[in-house]
Amino acid sequence: MAPTASFNPPSANLPGKPFVPEWIPPPVTKENHNFAKLASIDLALLDSDDPAVVDSLIQQVKRAIRDDGFLFLENYGVSLEQLHRQFALAQYLYKNISDEDKERLLFNPDTGVWSGYKHPYGFKRHRGIPDGIEQFNWYRPDWEDIDHRVPKCLHPFMDEIEEFCNYLTKSVNRRLLTLFSRVLELPDDYLWDNVQSHGTPTGEGYFRHALFRPVEKQVEESAKGLRMHGHTDFGLTTLLFSVPISCLQIWGRDEQWYYVPYKPGALVINIGDTLEIVSGGHFKATRHRVFKPPVDQLHEERLSLVLFNSSVGELRMAPAQESPLIQREGCVEEQGVYKEFKKLTSQGKLVPTNRQWREIQISTATDPTDTVRNRVGADQVLIDGKVMHQREYMGVKVVLPV
Repeated sequence: MAPTASFNPPSANLPGKPFVPEWIPPPVTKENHNFAKLASIDLALLDSDDPAVVDSLIQQVKRAIRDDGFLFLENYGVSLEQLHRQFALAQYLYKNISDEDKERLLFNPDTGVWSGYKHPYGFKRHRGIPDGIEQFNWYRPDWEDIDHRVPKCLHPFMDEIEEFCNYLTKSVNRRLLTLFSRVLELPDDYLWDNVQSHGTPTGEGYFRHALFRPVEKQVEESAKGLRMHGHTDFGLTTLLFSVPISCLQIWGRDEQWYYVPYKPGALVINIGDTLEIVSGGHFKATRHRVFKPPVDQLHEERLSLVLFNSSVGELRMAPAQESPLIQREGCVEEQGVYKEFKKLTSQGKLVPTNRQWREIQISTATDPTDTVRNRVGADQVLIDGKVMHQREYMGVKVVLPV
């Protein structure tokens, strides 16, 4: 098989592009913490002419997504230098976005999308308690109307950002879905053709520049160290670039939280609800959260780039019954959200469409600092002595570790 083409971005030195200072990765923590031991997948092996090499890769992926729902992806076609340029552009955004653009492009989560600029005052359009998290999220309308829907400071660099997202979606994620299709023993392009959304660089998903600034001690205490609640992603796959600041944590099989270690240049891949359901529970939607970093990183900023891949909005999520794996082994019904969807369908009820599923979770999201909702008796319950976050969306109960 011919090797997959590497990322070939537009030049950073075209006329009219302002100077962009280099992004310098902050230092990693020197503290000892519980760090997750995640499988690392070499995506270049998918191009091997040796069937044994490819089969070994498929088996490695199969174990990783069944056990953790999280894995590292390496050798996917983007160099460390190219990646650092994208981080430099995100850094440039937060140093140069105007107050006018912050107001003009302010997000409105009540609409069910994160599109636009998120202020550092919680996950509602109105300003709440400072959470120190700024974001800019690109959805389909933002790609289609850059002049009016993207901060002016980024206009000279949109050729680079757009090509980066195109490569992530149409090359990296497509190859990743090929691996997952093979785990399900389906044709290579099954998930790409039948589940993945298309059109614009992110389909119906979105690309995010995020900046986590340190928060005041009082805010940290009121949120109990949380920057983002324990959750699963509602889409198909999430491609998150590994960064030195240790904030991302995953929920282990022993029901403990583990920091995700830093692996320079690697992508951290997690499985979304859609893929858990399409796989009949054979794939595990990743339970994860964003928590305060170790003490020696508390005063550092954490810059983050994330691509959230979404499935076709009008589809109602259901297992791929044509999968030989599912036909042979059945569905794994103890898995989180799949178990709840199965309950609805067994009662003859319609499950939410993919669009409904993602939009209701965005529009009803709460902040870690919300002491009214974040308590036992409201959005939290005690299960076997552990505090869990419990919500119900369109008849589907979701219970996740806080």
